[in-house]
Amino acid sequence: MNILFSGNEKVFDGVLTCMLSILKRTATKEPFCFYVMTMDVSHLKPEYTPISDDAVRFLRHVAKQYNDANEVVPLDVTELYRQEFDGCPNEQCYCSPYTLLRLFLDRIPNVPDKILYLDVDTMFQHDIALLYDTDISEYEYAAARDHYGKYLINPNYINAGVLLFNMKKVQETGLLRKARELIKTKKLLFADQSAIYRSTTKKKMLPQRFNDQKFLHSHTVVRHFSKRLFYLPYPHTENVKQWNVSRMYRVFGYRAFDDIIYEYMYWKGVYEHEKTNILEDEK
Repeated sequence: MNILFSGNEKVFDGVLTCMLSILKRTATKEPFCFYVMTMDVSHLKPEYTPISDDAVRFLRHVAKQYNDANEVVPLDVTELYRQEFDGCPNEQCYCSPYTLLRLFLDRIPNVPDKILYLDVDTMFQHDIALLYDTDISEYEYAAARDHYGKYLINPNYINAGVLLFNMKKVQETGLLRKARELIKTKKLLFADQSAIYRSTTKKKMLPQRFNDQKFLHSHTVVRHFSKRLFYLPYPHTENVKQWNVSRMYRVFGYRAFDDIIYEYMYWKGVYEHEKTNILEDEK
């Protein structure tokens, strides 16, 4: 099973928590390959640096505790980004330029025919096979509706935080090539998400349980910890991520991810300890 994440050095916690949720909730013996698209655009912001080799090595070490055939592979697309999107109208988009990187998936050599893109603020409550085994042979991708966009934009407006790609169809239709052209020429409200939606030829709509952006039901497969609106004690938004452990428990009170969060905290402690020792050795 092929999984794609995207981001800079700060995605370590998200990748680790989401990866653990997949490994701990999935029964398959089939190995996973976790790809992490990254780049260096520190000229835009100092913190926009690629995920480090040390972080990748550590994530690989954790993944191999579950299956020695599991892999974590970084994909540095700095040059692709500079060729295509440097100075484009959506470079300072609503989130960060790293959200645009999934649009280069068709330009990665030997990309798998089937690959699941996940925002790092997602966690699996149930087996990933329920999603990954979806038949998309006749579609470019499968996605669930955007919780707010389906009311405000279009009933079938998708959320791009969970995208199951059929890369053969994507190559045939030029989906991502068309999306890149939109990014380069038009300022879009939700940048890559809107570009993908507008460039789609044929998509498979998934039930909301595969990308639940507001609630956690017993049938929810993927809980997406995206920014959401709360009405009490007054109308306001909260952007609580799963690695904000105290806030996540205080705001949502979830217990379904306890075992995952406990293991995340253990591995995060080991990682921080190793980084401290390395810094002390360098002194």
